[in-house]
Amino acid sequence: MNSSAGFGENKIGLPVIVMTGHGDVALAVEAMKAGAADFIEKPFDDEVLLGAIRSALARHTQDAESEQRRTEVRGRLDLLSEREREVLDGLVSGKPNKIIAYDLGISARTVEVYRANVMTKMQADSLSELVRMVLLDGGVK
Repeated sequence: MNSSAGFGENKIGLPVIVMTGHGDVALAVEAMKAGAADFIEKPFDDEVLLGAIRSALARHTQDAESEQRRTEVRGRLDLLSEREREVLDGLVSGKPNKIIAYDLGISARTVEVYRANVMTKMQADSLSELVRMVLLDGGVK
């Protein structure tokens, strides 16, 4: 099936479940690659369809929440100064303050100040939470 048949032409925000009476593996693969949440062949039990709908909506909700969280984290990262970002990158890489200080040519005390600013701006309560945020955004750049 080519793109003129309907798959992949319009991006919509809701999950799509493909139902067909004459499905084959190639059609199913194309539908899934185009973003279909599920592929169901007729005849099917009502519970199969309801289960597919529940699953697709749950996955859609989870994806939307994850994207919102990523957007929030990106917004916070954008608030960091260049130096704060350098300190953050060192922290996420697992470097201690003294090594970050040496790498950046600043004092360890200054790194502590930047680290506190990063924690505040990122709204992180712990280093592990900060690392999770950065990994959610795609890791150290």
